[in-house]
Amino acid sequence: MSESSRRSGGRRRPALPGPSMMDVAALAGVSAQTVSRVARGEATVRPGTARRVRDAMEQLGYSPSRAARALRYGQFGTVGMVAHRLARTGESRTVEAVVEAAQAEGYTVTLVDVASPEPDDVSAAVARLSHQDIDGLIIVRAETATPDTLALPAHLPVVVSDSRFVGHHPAVGADQTGGARTAVGHLLGLGHACVHHLAGPEDSTPARQREESWRKALAEAGATAPEVVRGDWSAASGYDAGRALAADPRVTAVFAANDEMAAGLIRALHEAGRAIPGDVSVVGFDDIDLSAQLWPPLTTIEQDFAEIGRRLVNLLLRQVRDAEDLADTHEVVPVRLVERSSTAPPRSTP
Repeated sequence: MSESSRRSGGRRRPALPGPSMMDVAALAGVSAQTVSRVARGEATVRPGTARRVRDAMEQLGYSPSRAARALRYGQFGTVGMVAHRLARTGESRTVEAVVEAAQAEGYTVTLVDVASPEPDDVSAAVARLSHQDIDGLIIVRAETATPDTLALPAHLPVVVSDSRFVGHHPAVGADQTGGARTAVGHLLGLGHACVHHLAGPEDSTPARQREESWRKALAEAGATAPEVVRGDWSAASGYDAGRALAADPRVTAVFAANDEMAAGLIRALHEAGRAIPGDVSVVGFDDIDLSAQLWPPLTTIEQDFAEIGRRLVNLLLRQVRDAEDLADTHEVVPVRLVERSSTAPPRSTP
């Protein structure tokens, strides 16, 4: 037994209390309310003040108690998020938008990137998050999981960027069907008799939706859908798949399921000596920053990722804060055609 233990009669002395929020406020020269706002990550505090508060926290060794926050406010101030394949533009842009929207509301985000789209892997990611201190869950893409195969904790507020879950959980998504129809309609309206499709992977819900809409738009115009060529969303896959399109002289118009594959297709067309848009018109989907810098600049369908993120967070927090039942809510974010130089009427044949 140590000397200090003998002096205290063998009993361990209680640990001294750690620094409090008031201690941090006094050292930083601000109010306790300001310390609380900094601890929650709110953007309403001036950068210099926030830096001074964080320095005081570090100097004193202060760590905000998440349990105390939950006890006082009934919330942890954290949103869980499940995403798949963050290297893909749509997922990364949506995740970025959700994080920004959550921070604007004073919430942090805990993210789990799922290795595969299988229901068991998505369910396992949800289970890991549900055991952490989160107020609700945003699933960016459920992929092959369905409301029947995806295991979600009871009573946990959830919102999904997937319309298949409407009736089970609120959903938000871009108008995939309308966007693909607009892309095909634009090319047909220019006078192209047929539109080929560079599709995304078969295990992707947005890819399937865009492909189905492409087929329907052609059928309604009285045109036969040609055989699909398929990529994996990457520019490299667009190039590999696009070489077959570039080698086919019958191809005069292509709707690519995303801008990155369209970029690869454009390279394949250039290498094959096919002029864009003189020989082949190309339309993409997403309107990423790269689209305007390609040669020629790419005509594409713009998705408003920032709006998608805001709506996902809004629907989740309406459940968290107000306990609203939003299971039947489905918000569709409009898309729009951005016309650039990669599309034109087909050359007239002699």
